[in-house]
Amino acid sequence: MKAKPITVMGIFVVDLAFRTKTLPVWGETVMGAGFRLGPGGKGSNQSVAAARLGAKVYFISKVGEDNFGDMAQKTYDAEGIDTRFLIRTQGGSTGAAGIIVQESSGENAIIVVPGAANALTHEEIDRARDQIAESAVFMTQLELPVPTVEHMVNWATGCP
Repeated sequence: MKAKPITVMGIFVVDLAFRTKTLPVWGETVMGAGFRLGPGGKGSNQSVAAARLGAKVYFISKVGEDNFGDMAQKTYDAEGIDTRFLIRTQGGSTGAAGIIVQESSGENAIIVVPGAANALTHEEIDRARDQIAESAVFMTQLELPVPTVEHMVNWATGCP
């Protein structure tokens, strides 16, 4: 019997992660010890993890027609994630997250700007209803606007 797929609705952001010995305070500049730029976003990361475990994964989101949106598409292509519900738009830029990590403790501070994903409409996500109904699992997080999450969670759980 073929396993049912997993559908995830969330955001893609490009993580700009800085490692430092000490976290800066407001107005202070500190020298960093390392930098990494790569794919992120809780929903996107969940999609990648599920695909790496062998699941068929569908990802619902919106990204810009920009270099970060290209990174999202390349990530999903490399991981085998179905992107028929990933909307590319010129109406907004792909999201980004600035992450500062203190090396010794792992303590961090993060700023997330969801970008185009915040403009995902109910009509756009409703296009994925049949896919969600056929999925073993539907996941979302609270990185999207709460009304967007509520819309699909209420539908998926049969709540009014």
